[in-house]
Amino acid sequence: MGVSAVMSLGVRAMAANYAALQATGNNIANANVAGYSRQQVELETAKGQYTGAGFFGKGVNVSTVTRSYDEFLSREAAVSKSIASMDKARAEQLAQLERAFPMGEAGIGYSAGQFLNAMVDVASNPQDIGARQVVLSRASELAARFNASATQLDAIQRGVGEDLKNSVKTVNELARGIADVNQKIAAVRGSGHAPNDLLDERDRLVSRLSELVQVSTVGAEDGTLGVFIAGGQRLVLGNQAASLQVAPDPADPARSAIAINDNGLVRDLPFDLLGAGAISGLLRFQNSDLVDARNLLGQMAAAFSARLNEQQSLGLDLRTPPGSGAPVFAVGAPRSVPNANNAKDASGQFISSVSLTTVDGTQLQASDYELQADPANAGAYVLTRLSDGLTRTIASGDVVDGMRIDVNAPAPGPNERFLLQPVARAANGMARVLDDPRALAAASPVTATVPATNTGTASVASLTVVGSSVNPELTANLSFTSATGDYAWELRDRTSNALVSSGTGTWTAGQPIALNGFELQLNGVPANGDAISIGKTLYPATNNGNALALAALRDQSFVGQSLDGLGQLTGGNTMTEAYAAAMADVGVRVQSGNNAADISASVAATAEQARSGQAGVNLDEEAARLIQYQQSYQAAAKVLQVAQQIFDTLLQTAGG
Repeated sequence: MGVSAVMSLGVRAMAANYAALQATGNNIANANVAGYSRQQVELETAKGQYTGAGFFGKGVNVSTVTRSYDEFLSREAAVSKSIASMDKARAEQLAQLERAFPMGEAGIGYSAGQFLNAMVDVASNPQDIGARQVVLSRASELAARFNASATQLDAIQRGVGEDLKNSVKTVNELARGIADVNQKIAAVRGSGHAPNDLLDERDRLVSRLSELVQVSTVGAEDGTLGVFIAGGQRLVLGNQAASLQVAPDPADPARSAIAINDNGLVRDLPFDLLGAGAISGLLRFQNSDLVDARNLLGQMAAAFSARLNEQQSLGLDLRTPPGSGAPVFAVGAPRSVPNANNAKDASGQFISSVSLTTVDGTQLQASDYELQADPANAGAYVLTRLSDGLTRTIASGDVVDGMRIDVNAPAPGPNERFLLQPVARAANGMARVLDDPRALAAASPVTATVPATNTGTASVASLTVVGSSVNPELTANLSFTSATGDYAWELRDRTSNALVSSGTGTWTAGQPIALNGFELQLNGVPANGDAISIGKTLYPATNNGNALALAALRDQSFVGQSLDGLGQLTGGNTMTEAYAAAMADVGVRVQSGNNAADISASVAATAEQARSGQAGVNLDEEAARLIQYQQSYQAAAKVLQVAQQIFDTLLQTAGG
């Protein structure tokens, strides 16, 4: 083995250690670069040279430069980051939603209570125009608060739409970036070495993309990476990238949806297939939390206005001549929204339509509904309450949950759908429509009279008109026939005194006596022979019966009532309870959303720490390697120096 071989060994060793020093220096320089993977020089022993004395090593070769990368840890970090972004996006939107349901004196519940409390002053002095004007002012304030909350929800919806557009724009930029990097990686594939910096750049782009939409990746033989979303929809393949776009939701154009444009072919991406990511978090908030909040608000507006207007209509106002009370409030009308994919005529108008009418606002539920034809029963339709998934088969004209559903001809096809929104826009359109304070119906159309000759302790606690069936032209006479509450009753024509009908009953303490569309509540106990007469109110200006009934709505549970198996109204909340329940619902969502965001952020941080711990740069380790390679380089230089000295000695010897 000659001197040249020794010199070659030294040169190879110096080159290898210099390469290792260069990679170590590059690691140190990029230690704080997000997504950088630690690089290391891979060395291999050069094949030995055979001689008569055996094989002599020829040193070391630099085979390639690799990066520290673990596919499993990288995938776990991307998935956990996607979930964390989804939870964070939803939690941020929920914080805005909470502000639409203020507490205390700024809340709708307080304003509704103030309105009904103002009716007490009218009951105390039915002729006081000032007290009546206060009621109308309170009505305007209540309607304004409903409008303000509904406007806030609309603003939140617009904000979600803008956030989706910005997120989609970023997704498209990242997708094009991944496609460009794919092309660069494929171009150098034939070199036999991995383009580590390009691979890191692509991983960074995929990681950022995962924050917006959950992705799955598949590597190709040419080194490119396919990126797929929503259960297999191609976003990036090779150097080609599809694009996302924000489009109106086919079920409800007021909401936003995501579609993918792949070479001009646009397809809707179902929300439930998007998985995680900030876009999914925004859509989940929009399609669930915001819809529920809007329906809770609308249910309160519809129920309160319906019940108040109903009671107002049962009384007499202060005008001349007195008339039935006109409506105090109006609300936004129920809506039937055809799916964008339903059949249309040549002019682009939907062929089929569905009409929605409110029958009883107190029975309206805080929910949207989906209606479609029943494929197994011609002429029947399947109605799904979206808040709880309750499904019923109905026919056109049926009344369900306080709303009448009419399917107009021609009938919808089997694949056509309609979104029914009985209360979604009720709060937006709520307004006070009664302007004349004299039109406030404070008087009851009937009045109870207790003769002074009665010997029992019974007195009138309240006389409430409970339905439009009351006939003031009929006089009801009650005669108690025992000390245990038995009584006989008769209805006579007020003018002719002709008997119209009669009967008997038994009064029970705490229970009303119901006749002729009114309910009579008694205090005390009637004695045998006592009598009570209920007839037309002759002086409405001094009567406060209906004002008391209006004030009593404060304690009535009329929001969200439902019919039981016997057709009787049951359940429901008072207005104060309904608003408190709405605030509690939103509050629970906010709390759970924040908890989910904190937990998923912690999981994502742990997963990223595991990934960076394996692929990231540890400066202490790099400093140790720097010293190691420096010493190796110096040792290799010493080998070269010794070889040079031997060579010089040989030259001197040969020259002598």
